Amino acid sequence: MIYLDYSAGTLADPAVLERFCQTEQRWPGNPNSAHAAGRAARDELARVTQSIAALLGVAPAEVLYTSGASEANNLAVKGVARANGRTAGHILITPLEHPSVSAAAAALQKQGFAVEQLALLPDGTVDLARLRQSLRPHTVLVTVPAVDSELGVIQPVQAIARAVQERPACRLHVDATQAVGKTDVWFAGLGDGVDTISFSPHKFYGLNGSGVLLHRRGLELEPLIHGGAGTTRYRSGTPALALAAAAETALRTALEQQPARTQQVRRLNSWLRQELLARPGVRINSPAGAVPHILNVSVQGIKGTAFQRALDAEGVCVSVRSACASDGAPSQAVLAVSGDARNALAAWRISLSHRTTLEELEQFLAAFDRCRARLAQS
Repeated sequence: MIYLDYSAGTLADPAVLERFCQTEQRWPGNPNSAHAAGRAARDELARVTQSIAALLGVAPAEVLYTSGASEANNLAVKGVARANGRTAGHILITPLEHPSVSAAAAALQKQGFAVEQLALLPDGTVDLARLRQSLRPHTVLVTVPAVDSELGVIQPVQAIARAVQERPACRLHVDATQAVGKTDVWFAGLGDGVDTISFSPHKFYGLNGSGVLLHRRGLELEPLIHGGAGTTRYRSGTPALALAAAAETALRTALEQQPARTQQVRRLNSWLRQELLARPGVRINSPAGAVPHILNVSVQGIKGTAFQRALDAEGVCVSVRSACASDGAPSQAVLAVSGDARNALAAWRISLSHRTTLEELEQFLAAFDRCRARLAQS
């Protein structure tokens, strides 16, 4: 198998697995419990949270654990919108959002909120002039992905934050799920105009089933989950100490090794771009300034879903849109940037890792050529 879908999920680092197992064995108590084992687990969770906060330059009270980025995004979007009993307001999102953001906004729209899509520039970044024009007195939330999952576009988070700050009642959410370990842009964070930031360790060699929402101190959120104690009043439930510890190990490693890992991926991306563009009918949809880990392509006249299935039959794993998106529809991200519906239907995504080898990419290209030849005849 040739795995080229690292934006959907990554293989857990052995050190992360070891940290998880050791924590599970050493601290059996429930951090919510009042006895000695519970206190020991609670103290260790506080230490882990302090370490994560130090890595990110935030306060421990601003770290909120979730089951993943999808829950974190839902809590941020719905929690901010419905804070303080609010039942209406204006929300601005981009066409590049992960389904956990766009679907959360759609749910709010059915409840009475007005949802509007932001205009993009040809390179996929938010049109800042149009953003300022779109902000209204009753705009309660703007949400953007630091890096989107389909094209890999890097958004100018700091400039967006400055624009949003012109409306003091408006909040800014940044989905950093595809940005951690790939770019420093998402560190334009809390206290610099960003109110909430989400990410999930399984995107950077951590464990699935855990996520983090950073939320600015003093920010009110309407909880998604009620009942029972927790580490914060914004999320009830038994804290998962071992998952938090594993997340700390994955995050520390990702940040320390980001320069070397990214340099390796950039070399692979450059080589693969040249090889693909040498083939007729191939279009690269990811802009030149995108993160090198994501390469979105289209092959003229062949639907992306058909190409993905053909490659899967060859033992090559790529994706069409986000792994959480529904099948059969054109890529909204590619359509928004290219303005070409046929191209959006043909789009699919390759996502690379520092673990990807040149030999794997050569094997992928051989499979690509075989699939293209078959599909062109069908």
